[in-house]
Amino acid sequence: MHVPDGFINAPTSAVAGVVAAGAVAVSLRGARRELDERTAPLAGLVAAFIFAVQMLNFPVAAGTSGHLLGGALAAILVGPYTGALCISVVLLMQGLLFADGGLTALGVNITDMSIVGVAVAYVVFRALVKVLPRTRRSITAASFVAALISVPAAALAFTAFYAIGGTTDVAIGKVATAMVGVHILIGIGEAAITALTVGAVIAVRPDLVYGARDLRQPLKLRVGGELVDAPAAEAPAPAARTSRRTLWISGLATSLVLAGFVSFYASASPDGLEKVAEDKGFAQSAKEHDVADSPLADYGVKDIGNARLSGGLAGVIGVGVTVVAGSAIFWAVRRRRTDEAAQVSSPTNTSV
Repeated sequence: MHVPDGFINAPTSAVAGVVAAGAVAVSLRGARRELDERTAPLAGLVAAFIFAVQMLNFPVAAGTSGHLLGGALAAILVGPYTGALCISVVLLMQGLLFADGGLTALGVNITDMSIVGVAVAYVVFRALVKVLPRTRRSITAASFVAALISVPAAALAFTAFYAIGGTTDVAIGKVATAMVGVHILIGIGEAAITALTVGAVIAVRPDLVYGARDLRQPLKLRVGGELVDAPAAEAPAPAARTSRRTLWISGLATSLVLAGFVSFYASASPDGLEKVAEDKGFAQSAKEHDVADSPLADYGVKDIGNARLSGGLAGVIGVGVTVVAGSAIFWAVRRRRTDEAAQVSSPTNTSV
């Protein structure tokens, strides 16, 4: 789904860049309400984990592969605004360091995956959570459906961009049909990865999952012979089975193993967008990436001849850079929220 330079013309890419910049600004403000001292470290880890899993292309059809987009996973774990920032950080690292996704197309990619993917996933997830029983299984099931729907939605968003600013004269109906068809299959893989990950985190630290806030059951008190809800502050929190530090270390270790070792066994087939571009005749419009000569281009370390070592080392570097960059951003957002709260609560000195 990473759109390269050349697929979308310059005016459309510029407009998408403005939209993406505005969405990131809104997300920075919204993330202040979502992040606290417990979830800020998790957000950086989520970005690194998504980076790692995106390296694991899985086969979905003959000659076609797919990989995690991550919008649903990020939104459910850390909130929609923070989730959009997570995906944006991943896309930025991929574009600047690994020549994956065009730089002029960065606005298109952020709008497509960070905005549309996250927004559609979270709207579907919240709608399902409201009607399902408040159980951990319901959260996992809602995660599955939300992730499944978000992928073809992102594919439709790309199709809309191509209809407006595609650089090749291709029947847009054929592009839409092909994109949605293959990305429904990719969405099944996305849904499975999302549900398994959300379920695993809920099993050990449900209090850290943003989308699992509804698991808090209101405490009932008998007043005058009737049961009434106790104040929200008295509602019991879901039990935690592991510490935040243990969860963070385990998540980082898993990300490093996935990117540094398991990625070597990923499918080499073109992903959904690449396959559609080849089949529909607009693959040739892609331009060479501006950082194609990067030492880490194409997820390999330059001048290292061993493919397994080169790819694994590039993956480890990518996870490290992403977790550092993401954590720095989210801690800064969290600190600003704390500073603003302190300013509001502190008395104002006045003199007469």
